[in-house]
Amino acid sequence: MNKQLFAKLALIAFGAGAGAGAAHAGLATSTFQVQMTITASCAVTTAPTNINLGSVAAQTTAVTQTGSNTFKVNCSKSTPFYIGLAPSNANTAGAGVMSGTGSNGDKVPYTLYQDAGFGTVWGNTATSLAVGNGKSGTGAGMASGNAVSFTAYAKATSADFTPDTYTDTVTVNVNY
Repeated sequence: MNKQLFAKLALIAFGAGAGAGAAHAGLATSTFQVQMTITASCAVTTAPTNINLGSVAAQTTAVTQTGSNTFKVNCSKSTPFYIGLAPSNANTAGAGVMSGTGSNGDKVPYTLYQDAGFGTVWGNTATSLAVGNGKSGTGAGMASGNAVSFTAYAKATSADFTPDTYTDTVTVNVNY
């Protein structure tokens, strides 16, 4: 009887030990993050045409030659931006000068405006924090369908210069 009892106890102990091993199988966990930093960005798309003030005969009387150009700005979603226009002479008040070709030293003055009524000058005092004498907007995303359109207007009021074709380059500065 002791032998049978010993065998039963041994079997029970073995079974309990096997079960205890399974009961002690555990799960250790930890976590990690997936992270990405997206920084603000902007891009300018300028229309393929330049501002053309047309053709006018040289004269001493006042003339008003005007033109416009539309360009688009994409900025990342919810990003505020401020646009300044800088003529090549670096004038911050929107007053540029067009240069003739070759040895022609004449400079034809013009002014950039924010509106078709030529009431608000468009200069280049905008910063990443303030609109200055520029224009402002808020980004809607970088996809082409989210671009914000802006129109720049130019006006020249004198034609008393050497006959020639006069040009200047304006830089669109988007501060964000």
